[in-house]
Amino acid sequence: MTSATQQPFDHVVDVLVVGSGGGGMAAALAADAEGLDTLVVEKSPCYGGSTALSGGGIWVPGAPSQRREGHVPDPDQVFTYLKQITGGLVSDARLRAYVDAAPQMMEFLEKRSSWLEFVWKPGYADYYPELPGGSALGSTINVPEIDLRVLGDEEQNLLTPAAMAPKGIWFGPKDLRLFYQVRQSWRGKAVLLKLIWRMVRARLFGDRMAAIGQSLSARLRLAMKQQDIPLWLSSPMTELVTDTDGPDGRVVGAVIEKDGRSLRIQARRGVVLASGGFDHDMQWRLQHLPELSRVRELAGADKDWSFGNPAATGDGIRAGEKVGASTELLDEAWWFPAICWPDGRLQFMLNERMMPSQFIVNGDGKRFINEAAPYMDFAHAMIDGQRSGVTHIPCWLITDIRSFHRYVVAGHLPIPKIPFAPVPTGWKVPPAWLESGVVKTGDSWEELARQINVPEGQLRSTAERFNALARTGHDDDFNRGDSAYDNYYGDPTLPNPNLHPLGKPPYYAFQIILGDLGTSGGLRTDEHARVLRGDDTVIGGLYAVGNASAAVMGRSYAGAGATIGPAMTFGYIAARHIAGAISGAPDHTPSAIDSPESPRR
Repeated sequence: MTSATQQPFDHVVDVLVVGSGGGGMAAALAADAEGLDTLVVEKSPCYGGSTALSGGGIWVPGAPSQRREGHVPDPDQVFTYLKQITGGLVSDARLRAYVDAAPQMMEFLEKRSSWLEFVWKPGYADYYPELPGGSALGSTINVPEIDLRVLGDEEQNLLTPAAMAPKGIWFGPKDLRLFYQVRQSWRGKAVLLKLIWRMVRARLFGDRMAAIGQSLSARLRLAMKQQDIPLWLSSPMTELVTDTDGPDGRVVGAVIEKDGRSLRIQARRGVVLASGGFDHDMQWRLQHLPELSRVRELAGADKDWSFGNPAATGDGIRAGEKVGASTELLDEAWWFPAICWPDGRLQFMLNERMMPSQFIVNGDGKRFINEAAPYMDFAHAMIDGQRSGVTHIPCWLITDIRSFHRYVVAGHLPIPKIPFAPVPTGWKVPPAWLESGVVKTGDSWEELARQINVPEGQLRSTAERFNALARTGHDDDFNRGDSAYDNYYGDPTLPNPNLHPLGKPPYYAFQIILGDLGTSGGLRTDEHARVLRGDDTVIGGLYAVGNASAAVMGRSYAGAGATIGPAMTFGYIAARHIAGAISGAPDHTPSAIDSPESPRR
């Protein structure tokens, strides 16, 4: 931290946004629309942040795209839903601000740029649709696919996943669900043919189509270009600048490293930290959640297990702490059960946990949760179980050869062997999987139990109990299949899409560890996204959004897109508060260095 009076500023703007994910770009667009001179700086040589690596969903009940379809959720019911799932960890004011402002944010973006087109596909349920205010139709908003060639030179600067899909392969919001039903429905087979055609088109016509998070990030960047909002890449923030001559140590800018130089940027109206979490600072994470040491042991000490932005190492959170900010939920993350292959590659375990012919056991060989539960709940059960002294990291997904031949498991496509296919195919479990030790097999329950080091009799007992429940069509132990959310990736041809007995051997066990989509704890903020001290006073001029702030979802997850939705919404809220467009006085009082003659960009 440095003071404003030590040396002059090299560059002056109204609003400085640190980070170019969904929250940062939404903040920049909103600030610019208010007539504020805005600059976005990004640590990485690529823009997009964790948004670009994500599924691209935006959880916004009451979004214009829903209203156009005649679906208008009751805001009071949505507030009730959020209040219940957050369990008192989040203030009513923050929850209400999100509920009220999220639809406004979407409407603003749609009007601001023709690139920002949003669609709602009903059917992807909220994660707790049976609770008051929850919805079986869901409130996940998506963007259509886009040909990245429209980005021009900016295409090369878009952050892309480390493991990209084969050229031409992209999934729309509904494609993935149908793809998982490739053996159950003609619509699933049609998606497979569609993917093949997309690959052919890409090779014949040079299409560079992208969907989900890639499309969302590209569209936000195109909207910024439309408005001539500058973005500095490879420009990390190293510290915040405060006004020591003012009464409250107000943040008035930041120090940025650019082109080998250290530049002092004055932000006359405010700094918005949208720099992400500390996904890849494993020492810091272990400090707050020691159980992660077991994950590190399994993944390898030289690897980490987060799907989040590789550049997310907590810079914004640390900078905030240095100027007096308080933090919360630093032990929390957007958890996701995953397979960790020997090369360190992580693979989501999503649809597999909803498959009918499987169950998951801990180190005692017992089921411990509804396997199809939302991934945050599943991961919390792993963490809590590990603390009990029984091994839950890893746990094991148990299935049979029939299920392997019928469902997509760990990316394996259950169709005849296709040479040179971009994903595993065929009727045999790939030998490399078994050789890796991540997948085990046995011709009896006892043999499989020995392979995964759980009590032989207990695994057999668990399997027999599960099969008996599956035959009745109801999981009396954990109620798997009772929720519309459970059913989403299940088998629609079954009475209970999530239940079917396991049949004849061989049986297989897939090792599940704890992965995440990024950390979700950070700087404490109020309903205006202003950063707070430990005594709840506001640090003037400083705002935090996205994973740089403690999540408005608390330790829960409302539905698909409940990370990006709040990031973009509070980016919008922060910008409007800086501009004074939100009711109440804007968080701006003249500081010792403010001057009406300060130069603009």
